[in-house]
Amino acid sequence: MAAAVLARKALLGLAAGAALTLCGAARGAEGDFYSGKQLTWILSAGAGGGYSTYAQAFAPYLTKYLPGAPKVVVQNMPGAGGMRAMQYLSANAPKDGTVIGLVHSSVPFAPLFGLPGSAFDPRKFGWIGSLNSAGELCVAWHASGIRNWQDLKDKPFIVGGTGGGSQMETLPDAINRLFGTKIKIVSGYTGGSEVNLAIERGEIQGRCSVSVSSINSTRPDWFASKKVTVPIQIALRRSTHFPEVPALIEFASDKRTHDILEVLLAYQDMDRPMLAPPGVPADRLELLRTAFHAGITDPAFLAEAQRLGLEIEEVSGKRLEEIVTNAYGLPPDILQAARDAMSMGGQTK
Repeated sequence: MAAAVLARKALLGLAAGAALTLCGAARGAEGDFYSGKQLTWILSAGAGGGYSTYAQAFAPYLTKYLPGAPKVVVQNMPGAGGMRAMQYLSANAPKDGTVIGLVHSSVPFAPLFGLPGSAFDPRKFGWIGSLNSAGELCVAWHASGIRNWQDLKDKPFIVGGTGGGSQMETLPDAINRLFGTKIKIVSGYTGGSEVNLAIERGEIQGRCSVSVSSINSTRPDWFASKKVTVPIQIALRRSTHFPEVPALIEFASDKRTHDILEVLLAYQDMDRPMLAPPGVPADRLELLRTAFHAGITDPAFLAEAQRLGLEIEEVSGKRLEEIVTNAYGLPPDILQAARDAMSMGGQTK
């Protein structure tokens, strides 16, 4: 991972310079709208987890390239598996570009599955860009006895969840429905950080899902000291970090199951998505997109990401728009089959 970040760092130096030029052009077009203002960055996760680590690392580089260099205040707004923050951004946040969000990547797809609290249309948001693109893992504590896919089929596996709309609940539930695994979900945790603590205390046995970067940034000893095992990658392809661990789609024995997984895992191409509320003026959204691109390609930010163990892979705002639009344009029968694989969550702790 370090080599990949260093390679991007070397390759993207020129891109950062080009983005600076674009920032200058945008500055002339929009004046100093952000000068003297505060930019509030809403996170759909609690403090201390991977989302906070990404936001705190990137915030100085986002504001660095915004005209007027506004102060960025990161505000955690966990709840309902990320739905609370998305609802706030949709219905209550100012629509002038002074409030933006970083949300769980599954949340924009919640209306597709009729999940509670998903009274919003993600196609109306202003998509700024995503900090990464990554698959998810199931991880099991070393004392759990869960080592591989067959163990998930043969033994109960107790995992934590943060609400009916979160990936930590919708994904393991879908795996149970599609493949007959015995994953039991304990709901009601406030965020990924609390779930991790519960795993370490022996209160639960693991979690599904979590990214490699999230663990590396918040629990760097878990992989290094073999405190957790990875029985399955909840992904459409194997990660280079765990080439020996199968991706879930490898167990799809028919086209229907394969198509359902393509829908359920579409969010993985936008692992840390940033967005603006519906109605933000187009020229201001363009300022945010330009600043995002300049910040994520800044060599200093890439060096900081490497130091923190954060995986960085830029996904543009326009690409995020395409991912969301394509998902909502899939045939009704495929979407219904995907809905049938989902449920409202697990047992409350």
